Amino acid sequence: MSEVCVPIHDPWSAALTAFLCVGITASYLPQHWRIIAAKSSAGFSPWFLLLGSMSSASAMLNIIVMQWGIVRCCPVWSFGSCVESIAGVLQLILVWILFVMILVLYMVYYPENMKYVELDVDLPGNLPPRHIKTPVKQENWKLSVTLAWAVGIHIALIAFITFMLLSTDPTPDSTQRSPQIQLWATFLGLSSAVLATTQYTPQILHTFRLGLVGALSIPMMCLQTPGAILMVTSIVARPGTNWTTWISYAIAGVMQGILLVMCLVFRARQHADGIDDFGRPLNSPPAYADSDVDGDAVPASTPALEAAVGDAVHSDLRAEPEQTSEATPLLPKRDEGRRKGLFDWLKR
Repeated sequence: MSEVCVPIHDPWSAALTAFLCVGITASYLPQHWRIIAAKSSAGFSPWFLLLGSMSSASAMLNIIVMQWGIVRCCPVWSFGSCVESIAGVLQLILVWILFVMILVLYMVYYPENMKYVELDVDLPGNLPPRHIKTPVKQENWKLSVTLAWAVGIHIALIAFITFMLLSTDPTPDSTQRSPQIQLWATFLGLSSAVLATTQYTPQILHTFRLGLVGALSIPMMCLQTPGAILMVTSIVARPGTNWTTWISYAIAGVMQGILLVMCLVFRARQHADGIDDFGRPLNSPPAYADSDVDGDAVPASTPALEAAVGDAVHSDLRAEPEQTSEATPLLPKRDEGRRKGLFDWLKR
């Protein structure tokens, strides 16, 4: 193996990859922080997140397959030589992790008023109507949960197939790949390119329909759109890669540029209309709650309504019908309305 495992020393490629890893991380952080700070992921298309997660996963496994011979040589190299040689692999793994984090934050900070169908129930006397959340999921939330599961199943399936095929490769020499491994690498690269091509289409259409920026981060797109050129250059410079490895990032860069221009136009129009990225008035007290599906502001509860309903508004009305009966009290205990766990959406 030592005759085949010759360390790769390319200072220019190593410096470019290190710079890109720092830049990639810095470009995704504004998007992560924007969702967390706004406590809302309104404005994202779940199809965009699905296709992007699947595309980045396919590209990540493609470069692992293409550079598997180099990865297998790490045990006979020093730590520094190993990291330098597989920096391209680490770069695409980082891209996948950071993009999937957007999907996780999208699910965690999905607006509560957009998850379940709400009903207005008239109360006796002069009490205002009471808003009740039913166990019935709204269509977009139901779709989001389904697509999140699809992302998990997809990465598990293609990772299993990838490493099962690589386990049958007896040599680290990349020139002696089996036809099955070569075919699988081509499939991963092409599927990543196709997914990247269609990834931004639903988001562009979704943003165009809303006419609002929403939770999308313009600084992230300003960094990533020109960064796609450096990303492609860095991948091309890596040994063992071909066009199937970098084509998805080239296409994604062009599509992201289109989305960036659209968001810049909408941001200018929003300021002219005196509204923020979620469609709420800029210079007004917090008289609006979360945005609805179409980006329109939803009036917040009045003090009279809050006094009448109390803790019942936050009650756990999402329980299955068979768990309630005529003897079940209408008002739950105070601790029953506490917020669910971070990943409770997986159970819904």
